[in-house]
Amino acid sequence: MHKLLSVIAFSLAGMASAEQVTIAALGDSLTQGYGLREELGFVPQLQTWLTDNGADAAVINAGVSGDTTAGGLSRVDWTLTPDVDAMIVALGGNALLRGLAPEASRANLDGILKAAKEANVAVLLVGMQAPGNYGPDYKEAFDAMYPDLAATYETVFLDSFFAGLPSNDPAALRDFVQPDGIHPNAKGVELIVQGFGPKVLDLIAATKD
Repeated sequence: MHKLLSVIAFSLAGMASAEQVTIAALGDSLTQGYGLREELGFVPQLQTWLTDNGADAAVINAGVSGDTTAGGLSRVDWTLTPDVDAMIVALGGNALLRGLAPEASRANLDGILKAAKEANVAVLLVGMQAPGNYGPDYKEAFDAMYPDLAATYETVFLDSFFAGLPSNDPAALRDFVQPDGIHPNAKGVELIVQGFGPKVLDLIAATKD
């Protein structure tokens, strides 16, 4: 009887482990956790949020500082290992800072989403908005590519990485960003994760469909 119970317990443990969702977070320095101790970065704080909210998920940090959409496309095949069930795609900021053509970024993001679809991996696509100084045509093309691609590939969609922050006003955000004015500090990441969390739960649910 003891042996039988042990076999059942082992089987149930294996089933529980098999149900865990593995999420790869493909991104740039915002995902990687630039300027922060490892445990205070986006991925570790997201992992804690998910655990605290009862989600059986493991988040892999696939963020590379300075990466563009082209870099993400070049890495996506080896990011999508067989154990990856879902992927967060948060890219485009560095292409924007360099003024790269939206058409090129759109093509790269399309390639990433196509690879995920072929691998049967659910995606949370994170959008971004261009500032007005690039001109209205650039802004329109850049801003539109994220919701357009999300609709085309039927991904979960979050309109901005910074959606959890209380304001877009730089003065109001001083307490939540590092001295460079770009990257969030630990408190900023905490708020960002709170904004992300419900969408990541939607992403986890999408792996069950």
